[in-house]
Amino acid sequence: KARMLKKIQICLCFFFVSGILYEISLLSSCFFSYMPMSKHFLTPEQVLNLGKSIIFLETTERLEPPPLVSCSVESAARIYQDRPVILFMKGLTNDTALDLNSSYAAFSLLSSMKNVFIFPLQMETVFQETPLLQWYNRVVPEQEKNWVHVSSDASRLALIWKYGGIYMDTDVISIRPIPEESFLAAQKSRFSSNGIFGFPAHHKFIWDCMENFVLKYNGNIWGNQGPFLMTRMLKAICNLTDFKGTEDHSCQNISFLNPQRFYPIPYPAWGRYYEVWDKSPNFNHSYALHLWNFMNRNRKAVVAGSNTLAEKLYQAYCPTTYADLIQNAEPKDFT
Repeated sequence: KARMLKKIQICLCFFFVSGILYEISLLSSCFFSYMPMSKHFLTPEQVLNLGKSIIFLETTERLEPPPLVSCSVESAARIYQDRPVILFMKGLTNDTALDLNSSYAAFSLLSSMKNVFIFPLQMETVFQETPLLQWYNRVVPEQEKNWVHVSSDASRLALIWKYGGIYMDTDVISIRPIPEESFLAAQKSRFSSNGIFGFPAHHKFIWDCMENFVLKYNGNIWGNQGPFLMTRMLKAICNLTDFKGTEDHSCQNISFLNPQRFYPIPYPAWGRYYEVWDKSPNFNHSYALHLWNFMNRNRKAVVAGSNTLAEKLYQAYCPTTYADLIQNAEPKDFT
C-alpha cells in the first residue's frame, strides 16, 4: 500500500507540474493580464524562457529612455501583445530604485505596459556559455573606440542564441507583425543589417556569428562586429543576388528580407522622417521602420504640431509616448 501511495503521489506531482508548464508555454494574453506590479517578481531568465521575446538594448549608462526609445518599445508592445517585450539597460542595476512612481517619465510609461519588462543588462551573465565570454574577459572597454556599439552587437547575438526571439534597435518603430521566425534584414541588395533580426534559440547561424565575432574582432572598424559580420556570414553560406521589386530571398532556411520591410527610407535620406510630406507614404510593404538615429547627429526631434512624418508615426504606433512625452514636453526638452 505504501508503494502504491507513493506512485500515486508521484503521478499527481507530474500532472501538476506538467499543467503549470503547459499554461506557461501557451504564452496567452492571460499571462499579461495581471497587474503590472506582478512583473517585478520575475527574473530575466523566467521571462526570456517564455520564448519569442522582442529584445531591445540600451548599452549606454542613461536611465531615462528618450522618446524614440519609448516609441520603439511601445510600438512593439502594441504589435506583439502576446509576447514579452524586454528592454535591457546597462545603467540599471538590481539596486536601482526605479518603479512605477519613478521621476523618469519614459521609464514609468514603459513599466506600466503589461507585456513590457525592463531589466539590468549584465553582460558577463549574458555571455556565459557562449564564445563571446573569452572576448569579454580580455577586452578593455575604456580602450575601445566603439564600445557602446560593439558591446551591443555582442549582447544581441548572445541573447538571441540563448533564448531566441527578435532583436530590434531602439530606433525601430513596429507597424505590423513580422511573419518570419529565422530572418535577417537587408539594408540594401547583398548587404545585411544587424539592427533587426530573429532566430529560434540555439540556431547554428547565430553561434557561427559569435565565433566569427571573436575570430575577426576589430573594434576600431565601425560595424565590423555588426552589419559587416552578418553580411560576411550570410555570404559564406548563400549566393546573394540583387532584389527585384519587393520579393524576399531565402537561403539555408533563413529569410533575407527585402529592404522595403524595414528600410523603405534608406540612410542617406534619413532626414525625410523629420520633414513634412505632401502625401505620407503608406509603408504597405514594411513590417517596421528604422529611423536611423545614428545619423541624427543634430538631434532632430518629434515636436507636437510639426506635422512631420515622424510625428504621424508616433501618433499612429506609439500614441501613449506621443501623448505623454511629446504633447506635454516643454520646448527646452528638444534643444
